Amino acid sequence: MLKVTPRLDELRKAAGMTQVELAEKAGIPQAAISRFDRASQGSYANIIAIARALNVPVEALFHIEETDESAPE
Repeated sequence: MLKVTPRLDELRKAAGMTQVELAEKAGIPQAAISRFDRASQGSYANIIAIARALNVPVEALFHIEETDESAPE
């Protein structure tokens, strides 16, 4: 099973941006940045806009790791 967690906070801080600054650069509401930051929820369009604003590939927004848990049946 894969565990997927957002890395947005880490990437945003590395870019020296606040949530408001990233939202403005991505052209999306700051609330969308906050929601994604907390729970990795976001529309595909917003996720793509965030990646473009940070100049990173979409997959860089997530930390993906294998877990020992088996998939639900």
